[in-house]
Amino acid sequence: MEQPLGVVHSLVYYPVKGCAGTSVTRHRVTATGLVGDRSFMLVDSDGVFLSQRKVAAMATVRPTLADDGGRLTLAAPGTSEFVLEPTTDGPRRAVSVFTWHGVGVDQGDDVAAWASDVLGQPCRLVRVPPEHDRDTSGETPGKTGFADGHALLIASQASLDELNERIVARGAAPVPVNRFRPNVVVAGWTVPRTEDRVREMTVGDVTLGYAKVCIRCAVPTVDQATGRKAGPEPIRTLADYRREPDGGVSFGMKAAVLQPGEIAVGDKIDVHRWAH
Repeated sequence: MEQPLGVVHSLVYYPVKGCAGTSVTRHRVTATGLVGDRSFMLVDSDGVFLSQRKVAAMATVRPTLADDGGRLTLAAPGTSEFVLEPTTDGPRRAVSVFTWHGVGVDQGDDVAAWASDVLGQPCRLVRVPPEHDRDTSGETPGKTGFADGHALLIASQASLDELNERIVARGAAPVPVNRFRPNVVVAGWTVPRTEDRVREMTVGDVTLGYAKVCIRCAVPTVDQATGRKAGPEPIRTLADYRREPDGGVSFGMKAAVLQPGEIAVGDKIDVHRWAH
């Protein structure tokens, strides 16, 4: 079935994995996704990544990258900002994201102390090293930084509207799209879940390939403005109609980068191949 023309409604990258995102109107895309996306990560004493799954307050930590990645500013409620000049040649630390095990560049004791104080537990900030080379899985393989598993997360406004209609019908409050922490939100597709059927598309001059639907954890139950859990929505309602064969619930599509380039808000989306 032919779909109306999709356009990029919003564009967000997340400098520090699990923390607040940065909205942009135009951004470069490399093989690992939007430049700077999940290029930093907070880890515990064992090198395991921290997530809003367990540390909901991470949502209120607002990182800002400037000077082409040469300055990272971290802000959080109730404390002063921390300004860091990131290093790529600091000590390497063994880190992990789910089943992936690799290396991060430790960013030093001062920023670790700041983050530990804000989150109320010991942690370290690490950066993707220059030699980083992490393969991703799925229907279209690719590369990524410290993301959960893929270069880009794409969701449509139509899918969000469908979800919120169902949530409101059961007497609960609708949720904003930032609960799902997408990189690209698509407007113009009138049929919900169109993103799930895309297999290859061009956005701006970037070509993306479908990897898999995004199985959701508890993070969408966290209010991204307050850093507090506000569940059970939207997971409760998603479970009514978006349960996958593995038992998880899905929202959004994960994609690999086939051709790097640049994406801007308002760019038209040209789908070259659909799922059969």
